[in-house]
Amino acid sequence: MKIALLQLNVSDDPAANLIETRALLREAVAGGAAFVLTPEVTNCVSTSRSHQQAVLAYEEDDATLAALREEAAKAGTWLLIGSLALKTRGGDGRFANRSFLISPQGEIVARYDKIHMFDVDISATETYRESAGYRPGDKAVVAETAFGKIGMSVCYDMRFPALYQALAEAGARILTMPAAFSPVTGAAHWHSLLRARAIENGCYVLAPAQTGTHASAEHKTRDTYGHSLVVAPWGEVVLDAGTAPGVYFCDMDMEECDKARAKVPSLANRRPFAAP
Repeated sequence: MKIALLQLNVSDDPAANLIETRALLREAVAGGAAFVLTPEVTNCVSTSRSHQQAVLAYEEDDATLAALREEAAKAGTWLLIGSLALKTRGGDGRFANRSFLISPQGEIVARYDKIHMFDVDISATETYRESAGYRPGDKAVVAETAFGKIGMSVCYDMRFPALYQALAEAGARILTMPAAFSPVTGAAHWHSLLRARAIENGCYVLAPAQTGTHASAEHKTRDTYGHSLVVAPWGEVVLDAGTAPGVYFCDMDMEECDKARAKVPSLANRRPFAAP
């Protein structure tokens, strides 16, 4: 089947971002994609919590979610909205980083809230505290589609292989890893992490990404790595989108999962062990 990854360069203006995302989604559909995927934080990239509070919405009110569901229904295509930054009710007021799988009827088939928060000190000048603004999820999600089960994740999750082992053991044959990856860690680790998760589990890895320098009304820009990837179950990189925004097509053959798992049945060979 033909799939399409949308590589985006979104700003901190959700309305403007939606115009571009819809245009690229329509381009993907016109090109024959039966499954389209967008990156992490498709609606808004911002380093300002106050700005996010002003422009983000609750799930039921989010214009990006409503519009992209409508587009999927019109086109009759599967759609992974890599994630949306959303307001949440109750608790401490932090946002959700939530991924959505949308059916060809425009229905929400599955939701996944990013579990692992990007709290890191990459250098003296580049630090991230995702948990300061986002509430982590606590539930792994496998979703059923017409072409196989999908294990959902978001960005920093990819550094935690136990999550993907659980998804594969629950039947996932496709692992989605939408991202807004740091250029520094991207250059060092992106390809290695994605290939490893594919090889370990005999799964396709689909990783649509944000790219470039992201415009901000408050002039606090952020850079992301790009290089949206598709990795086959044997570990081959079958699509690398480089750094330009756009629509990137790839063919996906689910029989490759069976072939890889037959050669090296690591899922079947796993054994329990006592921790040190």
